[in-house]
Amino acid sequence: MRRHVIVIGGGIVGLAVARELAMRRGHSVTVLEKEAAWASQQTGHNSGVIHSGLYYKPGSLKARMCVAGNRSMIEFAKDRGIPVDICGKLVVATDDAERPALRALLDRAQANGVPARMVTPAEAREYEPEVAPAAALRVESTAIISYRAVCESLAADLAASGVTLHTGQRVTGITSTAGRPRPEIVVQASSLEVRGDALVNCAGLHSDRIARLAGVNPGVKIVPFRGEYYELRAARTALVTGLIYPVPDPAFPFLGVHLTRMIDGSVHAGPNAVLAMRREGYRWRDVSARDMADTLSYPGFWRFARRHYRAGVSEVVRSLSAARFAASVARLVPAVTEADIVRTGAGVRAQVLSRSGALADDFVIRTAPRQVHVLNAPSPAATAAFEIARHVAGQLTD
Repeated sequence: MRRHVIVIGGGIVGLAVARELAMRRGHSVTVLEKEAAWASQQTGHNSGVIHSGLYYKPGSLKARMCVAGNRSMIEFAKDRGIPVDICGKLVVATDDAERPALRALLDRAQANGVPARMVTPAEAREYEPEVAPAAALRVESTAIISYRAVCESLAADLAASGVTLHTGQRVTGITSTAGRPRPEIVVQASSLEVRGDALVNCAGLHSDRIARLAGVNPGVKIVPFRGEYYELRAARTALVTGLIYPVPDPAFPFLGVHLTRMIDGSVHAGPNAVLAMRREGYRWRDVSARDMADTLSYPGFWRFARRHYRAGVSEVVRSLSAARFAASVARLVPAVTEADIVRTGAGVRAQVLSRSGALADDFVIRTAPRQVHVLNAPSPAATAAFEIARHVAGQLTD
């Protein structure tokens, strides 16, 4: 008997899950997306990097899925004629104090099977002539792509394979019935009702709320962090040939401002990490009383804030000051000045926060009878989308 699976969320993970299910016999699939277009939130606002798997704890879902996802995403792009550039990246230690952390990154890369090697300052400048590192790590498998283009291709494939696709359908209710001949999951959306045998929640910024609608206690809270970007003026893009990253601060759970040559040739600098006052809060003026109350009433947020308040204040100052932002970029490429950068778009990261105040450092995927909930899938989820999809489909089958 064929099973009908309802997928909530039309970002890259939701579309990849729908594709994986449609490829497996015995499934029909409906995808519900609340926005008017696919990949409108996290997927459509990210940096376009196909990550290598460098940063993640060996053996974790992120480590295993990112390394495999690097290959599967590049293969998909090449098969579909989507532009992709395997440009590699440099992780730059700007002073001797960062050498031990850089060496630790190399050890992690080796544990994860990521092709990486230490290079001298002179060798680093062969890749990026404008850097001035104390030391650097070269990672060969990092690539750049347009994830919007990937999602457009996925949506076209899904439509051609008979998957039912609905945009503009915000989910408002989810119930389970004990119907005959078998139980059903009933999803109420903006203008339609969908009945299915199973549910997959890939709702990103609202995944915890969708879980609760489905009767599942997620045990965690989504807290949105905005990452703001500048880009180099066209006359200065030659300062960067590929990707240049700082050595991440182990005390702060974000990678720090870095430089990314995009697939269209522009060069973006960022992101920072500031608390968003709305789950789709791409600007300071985007405020939701409900979303702020949701964050500020959560004990885990205050525990996190106390732990990282100095870094948080610094991020806010950098958000408000182009000079401070440019200074962060100049640590990597000293030739960059405030006059060389112009503010561009932002993204919002759906980050799971526990009641203890800890940010989840791995993908969080929870199951319930006939349900799978992807609750924490920030970066590198786009890279790992096809691997997450295989995992979710397996969980649903099990």
